[in-house]
Amino acid sequence: MTLTSVESYEDGPCTMTSNKNSDNNLLSLDGLDNEVKDGLPNNFRAHPLQLDQSSDPSNSIDGPDHVRSASSLHETKKGNIGIIHGACLTLTDHDRIRQFIQEFTFRGLLPHIEKTIRQLNDQLISRKGLSRSLFSATKKWFSGSKVPEKSINELKNTSGLLYPPEAPELQIRKMADLCFLVQHYDLAYSCYHTAKKDFLNDQAMLYAAGALEMAAVSAFLQPGAPRPYPAHYMDTAIQTYRDICKNMVLAERCVLLSAELLKSQSKYSEAAALLIRLTSEDSDLRSALLLEQAAHCFINMKSPMVRKYAFHMILAGHRFSKAGQKKHALRCYCQAMQVYKGKGWSLAEDHINFTIGRQSYTLRQLDNAVSAFRHILINESKQSAAQQGAFLREYLYVYKNVSQLSPDGPLPQLPLPYINSSATRVFFGHDRRPADGEKQAATHVSLDQEYDSESSQQWRELEEQVVSVVNKGVIPSNFHPTQYCLNSYSDNSRFPLAVVEEPITVEVAFRNPLKVPLLLTDLSLLWKFHPKDFSEKDNEEVKQLVTSEPEMIGTEVISEFLINGEESKVARLKLFPHHIGELHILGVVYNLGTIQGSMTVDGIGALPGCHTGKYSLSMSVRGKQDLEIQGPRLNNTKEEKTSVKYGPDRRLDPIITEEMPLLEVFFIHFPTGLLCGEIRKAYVEFVNVSKCPLTGLKVVSKRPEFFTFGGNTAVLTPLSPSASENCSAYKTVVTDATSVCTALISSASSVDFGIGTGSQPEVIPVPLPDTVLLPGASVQLPMWLRGPDEEGVHEINFLFYYESVKRQPKIRHRILRHTAIICTSRSLNVRATVCRSNSLENEEGRGGNMLVFVDVENTNTSEAGVKEFHIVQVSSSSKHWKLQKSVNLSENKDAKLASREKGKFCFKAIRCEKKEAATQSSEKYTFADIIFGNEQIISSASPCADFFYRSLSSELKKPQAHLPVHTEKQSTEDAVRLIQKCSEVDLNIVILWKAYVVEDSKQLILEGQHHVILRTIGKEAFSYPQKQEPPEMELLKFFRPENTTVSSRPSVEQLSSLIKTSLHYPESFNHPFHQKSLCLVPVTLLLSNCSKADVDVIVDLRHKTTSPEALEIHASFTWLGQTQYKLQLKSQEIHSLQLKACFVHTGVYNLGTPRVFAKLSDQVTVFETSQQNSMPALIIINNV
Repeated sequence: MTLTSVESYEDGPCTMTSNKNSDNNLLSLDGLDNEVKDGLPNNFRAHPLQLDQSSDPSNSIDGPDHVRSASSLHETKKGNIGIIHGACLTLTDHDRIRQFIQEFTFRGLLPHIEKTIRQLNDQLISRKGLSRSLFSATKKWFSGSKVPEKSINELKNTSGLLYPPEAPELQIRKMADLCFLVQHYDLAYSCYHTAKKDFLNDQAMLYAAGALEMAAVSAFLQPGAPRPYPAHYMDTAIQTYRDICKNMVLAERCVLLSAELLKSQSKYSEAAALLIRLTSEDSDLRSALLLEQAAHCFINMKSPMVRKYAFHMILAGHRFSKAGQKKHALRCYCQAMQVYKGKGWSLAEDHINFTIGRQSYTLRQLDNAVSAFRHILINESKQSAAQQGAFLREYLYVYKNVSQLSPDGPLPQLPLPYINSSATRVFFGHDRRPADGEKQAATHVSLDQEYDSESSQQWRELEEQVVSVVNKGVIPSNFHPTQYCLNSYSDNSRFPLAVVEEPITVEVAFRNPLKVPLLLTDLSLLWKFHPKDFSEKDNEEVKQLVTSEPEMIGTEVISEFLINGEESKVARLKLFPHHIGELHILGVVYNLGTIQGSMTVDGIGALPGCHTGKYSLSMSVRGKQDLEIQGPRLNNTKEEKTSVKYGPDRRLDPIITEEMPLLEVFFIHFPTGLLCGEIRKAYVEFVNVSKCPLTGLKVVSKRPEFFTFGGNTAVLTPLSPSASENCSAYKTVVTDATSVCTALISSASSVDFGIGTGSQPEVIPVPLPDTVLLPGASVQLPMWLRGPDEEGVHEINFLFYYESVKRQPKIRHRILRHTAIICTSRSLNVRATVCRSNSLENEEGRGGNMLVFVDVENTNTSEAGVKEFHIVQVSSSSKHWKLQKSVNLSENKDAKLASREKGKFCFKAIRCEKKEAATQSSEKYTFADIIFGNEQIISSASPCADFFYRSLSSELKKPQAHLPVHTEKQSTEDAVRLIQKCSEVDLNIVILWKAYVVEDSKQLILEGQHHVILRTIGKEAFSYPQKQEPPEMELLKFFRPENTTVSSRPSVEQLSSLIKTSLHYPESFNHPFHQKSLCLVPVTLLLSNCSKADVDVIVDLRHKTTSPEALEIHASFTWLGQTQYKLQLKSQEIHSLQLKACFVHTGVYNLGTPRVFAKLSDQVTVFETSQQNSMPALIIINNV
C-alpha cells in the first residue's frame, strides 16, 4: 500500500454524491471547476466547498464550460437511473455473496491488517533501536518527557515538504490509520500523537495538522472516555490549514468535523463560535453554509437563543443570495421570518418580506412573492415614504406579472387601500337638489348628515303616528319604519327595500396606511343580481347575473379616485337597478396604482404631469376587495349570552321592488327668522318626479302650531298665488267708522280646520286638487307660518307621507323628511284676566257679563329693527262667550307700543245668544272682532283661525270626562263638577298686531297674532309659556296615610262663586231730617245663580261683626223688615230682593253688609259657604 493511497484516504477526497432534492445545476451555479489544484501532489476531484480562484462565483453561471459540465452530468445521471443492477441474482447468489464478504473480512482483510500493524511496529522498533515492546513504547509515548512545541506563528510555511514512502514518520501515520480502521482508538491516538511530534519537529505543517485532527477524533471515539476531548488539537489544526497551508477546503472539513464533535457533547456555543470564525469574504457559499450551521447551533442550545438563530439565518440567506443560491437564500429567510413575525419588529419584517418577495419572484414562485409584498403593505409600516413607494412599485410589478399568467382567471384580492367595512353606508334614492334662488328643496335624508339617535327616534315616532292615523288608530303588525340610509347604527336585520329606477348609493370608507398617495382608477361596485317577479308566487327559475349586465343594473364608474398618504376618504358609488329582483353587493373592483414622480400630494396643483385633473399612472393592477360586514352580537337568549354569536347585517342585500311614486317638495320664500307670534306666508311646491301617480299626501309634525295649509273649504282660505309681498297674509275687510268699538261677529267650526275632539292635530292632510298628483305634475300651495312663542332657535321636523294609487305588496307608503331651522326674537307679551261684572243685567242676556283686562307689553329690544307695534284688532273665540265692546277706549284708536312700552285694554264680554250657542255640539266657535284700525281681519278664516285652533289643540285632544255610574259617589262628584264650572270660563283672546320694521332703508310691515286662553275667573293667563319653578324639597314621610283616597272637595274660592250679588240704589239720597228723623232708602239686592243647578240661598241682614270700628259704622243704619231670607234659585236665574235701609244721620254709608250663603239644592253634603262680597256699596245721605 503506497503513501499516495494512504494520503488520498486520510485527507479526504470528498466524493460527490447526487442528491435528489438538490438542483441539477448545483455544480454550475456554485461556479466550481471539476478539478482544482490545492498544492498537494494528489489530484483531487472537484469539491463543492472548494473556492474557485480563477473566476468570480457570481459570473460563473454564464460560463459555457460550466453549463456543458452540468448538462453532461445530468445526462450521466439520467443514463444511470435507467440501469438496474443485480436483477439476475438468485437468493442463493445473495447468500453466497454475503458469505464471501464475511469470509473475506475475517480470513483475509483483518489478518492482513494485523500482520501489517505487526510489521510496521517491528520496523519502527528496529529502525529506532528500541528494545521495549510495543505496549511499553506506547506507555512511554504517553508518559515520557514532552518536547516543547513551537507556536504556529514561529513555524515557517513548509506545506511543500514531502516525505519518501519509507520514511518512519509516514510509517507511524500508516500504523495509526490502520488502528483507527479497526477501532483500536487508544493505540491509534498514541500513534497519531507520536507522528504529530515528528511532523512538528520537521516543520511539515500539513502532515502535522492532519495528525492533530485525527488524534482529536481518536480521543473522542475512545470508549469510556479515559481522557477529555482535546478541542485545542482541532483549533490548532484549523489554524494551520487556514493560515499556514492556505488550504481552505481542509480547514472547512476540519471545522465541520469539530463542530459535529462539539455538538454531540452539547457544546453548541463553542461549535457556533468555531463555525462563525471560519466565515470570510472570499467565499460566499462557504460562509453561508457555516452561518446556517451556526444558526442551528443557537437554536439547539439548552436555552435556545432564538433571536441569534434568526439573525444568523438572515446572514446565511444573504450570503446564499450573493453566491447565487436563490433557493437556499429563500429557505433561510423564510425560517428567520417565523421568529420575527408578529414581534413588533416592523422594519426587520419589512426587510425579510421584501427579500422573500424578490427571491420568490426570481424563482418564479409568484404567489409567494405576492404574499410577501402584500405583508409589507398591509402592516403599519414605519418606513420612509421613499421606501414605501419602492415597496409598492415592486408589489405592483410582481402582481402585474402574476395577473398576466391567467388573464381570464378570477380577480385577485388587493391589499390596499384599507376598507372599513363596518363604516359602509347605503343610501336609497336620488341626491338632494341644491337650493335654486328662493326655492329650497326639502332636506330629506342624505349621506352628508351625521347619525343622531335622538333625531332618528323622533322621525320614527312621527311615521308611526301618521301610519296609525291612516290605519284608523292601529299600527299594522308588518309595519317597519322607513330607512333611507343604512349604517352601523340602523337596524340591518331585514332585507332593505329599494325601488326600481332609483339609484342605490354605497359609501365605502377607504384608508391609505402608506405615506405615498394611491390612485384608484375605474372604481366601481361588484354585485350579483337575481331577477325575480314578486307578484308571481311560483317562480322557480332564477337567473343569476354576476358583474356587468347593463340592461339589468347600471353601474357608475369613478374614473380616478386619489387617496393621499395616511388619508381616510370615502367614495360614493352608485348602482341603477332597471329590473326587480334581489341584489347582492359583493365588493369593489378597481385598478390600484401610484402617481408617477410624486411622493406626497397636497393638492391637484402640486402633482407634476397633472392635466385637467388627470394623474399620470406609473403602473397599475386590476383587482377587487370584498365588503364583508359583521352583524351585531346577539345577546337575547341564554345561549347567545354564553357564546359569541353575531346576527346578520343585510344592508348590502337590497330587494328591488316595483315602481313607486316619488315626491319632491320645494319651499318658496321660506323664512329663517321670525318674531314670536309673527305670521308669514310662504309657498310649498309638490312635484311628482316618478312615473306613478301619488295620493294620500299628509304632513305630520310635533309642532302643528307652527304652520297651516288653510282650512278645508275654499271660502275660508284666502286666494294667494298671485299675491304680492305687501299684501296681508290675513283675509281682511275694509270697515267704516261706525263699526269701531263694537264687535263684529262670525263663527267657524274647528272641524273645518282639521281640529276636533279625538282627532290628531299633528297629522295634517295636504289639500291636493283631486287628492292625486299625476306623474310629472307639480302643485304650489300656500303655507302660513307662525313664529313660536319662545325666543331662540327652533328645529321643526316635517314628515310628508304619501301612497301609490296602485297598492304595492312590498312598500305600502313612502315618506319625505324636512327639517326647518327657525330663529325667533321677542315681540309682545300678553297677559289677561277675566272677572265678573257688577253692572245691572239688561235685556242682552242672562247669566252675567264679564270684564276682560288685557295687558300688552312690547318686549322687543329693537334687535330686528322693529320700530313699533300696532295693536290692530282684539278678537275673542269661544263656544259660550264673546267680546261685546271695548271699555274706556282712548281717543287715539290706533294703539301703538314703542320699545318696552305697555298698553292696557278692557273689554266687556257677554254670553252668546241661545241660537249662537245651540250648535255647540258641532264644535262651532263664535268669533268676535274688535277693530282698532280701518280693516277688519276676519278671525274665523285662515290663517288666523288655523293658528288659534292649533293653540287649542292640546286641550281639544283630551277626551271628554264621562260621569261615573257609582250611585253613592255620583251625587258628590256631580256637585263638585257643577260648583267647579261656576268659576270656569272658556274664553280665548286673540291679539292681532302689525310691526313696522326698517331693513336696508326700507320699511316692512310684519303681522302676527298672540293667543291667551282664559280658563278660570280671576286667574291671570299668559300668551307665552311660563317657566316652571322647581318645587321645594319636602321631608320624606315614613308613615302610611290612613285614607289613601283624596276627597274631591271643591276649594273655598270655587264654593264662594255660586251666587253673584249686586246692590242697586241711588248714589246720593236727600232727606229732610228736621221734618222726619228716620230716612228710609229702597235698595234692590240682585242674586244671580251662576251655576247650572238649583241653589238654596240664605240672605242674612244682621250685622255680625266683632270689630268696634265696624260697629260704629253699622250702628248708624239698619235694615228694616225681614232679617233673613231663604230662597231657591233655578239654573242661571236672577232674583231681586227689595230691601229698605233706615238712616238717622247724614253721611257716607257702606250698604254691602248682607251676607249670602249658598248650597246646591239636591246635595246631601252641605257645601254651604259664604259667597263673595261685592264691591263696597257706598251711599251718600244728604240733609235738605
